[in-house]
Amino acid sequence: MDWDKLRIFHAVADAGSLTHAGDVLHLSQSAVSRQIRALEDSLATTLFHRHARGLILTEQGELLFEATSSMVRKLDTTAARIRDSEENVFGELKVTTTTGFGTMWLVPRLAKLYERYPDLKIDLMLEERVLDLPMREADVAIRMKEPNQQDLIRRRLLNIRMRLYATQQYLEKAGVPDTLEDLKPHRLICQNPQTPQVSSGAVLSQMLLGLNMTSTLMVNNYFGVLQGVLNHVGIGVLPDYLTSDFPNLVRVLPSIESGEVPVFLAFPEELRTSRRVTAFRDFVLEEIQAIRKQQSEDQAALPSAK
Repeated sequence: MDWDKLRIFHAVADAGSLTHAGDVLHLSQSAVSRQIRALEDSLATTLFHRHARGLILTEQGELLFEATSSMVRKLDTTAARIRDSEENVFGELKVTTTTGFGTMWLVPRLAKLYERYPDLKIDLMLEERVLDLPMREADVAIRMKEPNQQDLIRRRLLNIRMRLYATQQYLEKAGVPDTLEDLKPHRLICQNPQTPQVSSGAVLSQMLLGLNMTSTLMVNNYFGVLQGVLNHVGIGVLPDYLTSDFPNLVRVLPSIESGEVPVFLAFPEELRTSRRVTAFRDFVLEEIQAIRKQQSEDQAALPSAK
């Protein structure tokens, strides 16, 4: 088969439109159409069903698209390996993690990573959906559970727990609760238990909402919960890794917390030798170690119980 025609076929199948594929390929719609017809003639089959809303792959087209998709992934991986030099880290790195961890922990630290590798281009995808790493939807993932996909290299970064936090200013005004019953007159800030999130956080929020508190604020991600807490709106359910970056958070009801949530970093086996992936992994591990060191120092500074 003609490689150029396969490239054009893949672009059309991916876009679902001759016009959109032409824009990507910088070719006219008629030129793209001719190449597709020529490919269909050479294979003696129809690759697309054509209708007013666009193009749909036939069964034969699906088979060919599966093959070209595999080729594209392998070519992307090969190109990445070629671009990775022995001494320099540059080029695009696709990273995915949850909205909360990405906005509250990872993004604020990226200036240090860019200072170290100024030519790095990070495409950061923040969403609760688990992207498919073997299918190259992303190069690296930081997930709140152990990945179950095959052919992934994984590393446990830390364990976190969801806990209750407020600001000193809020507590001075509204009072410090000593028991769960004391929470009722306060305003609870949390995610709706039905929204996508770690199950431990959902269980804790559901338990607290069951107290029938006077007032609540539900936000669909932890960044929104954090903003509510920092602005003295109420008592929020937040991950404990935030305490190193927001020392003004005051823990409320220390005996109340979720179960442990493991945080894993993962990437495909085929990217084991990628300089970009290695640089990102090592940077994240360094930052995690810095948090652990700070927590140990803070713990050691606490007065001993008598």
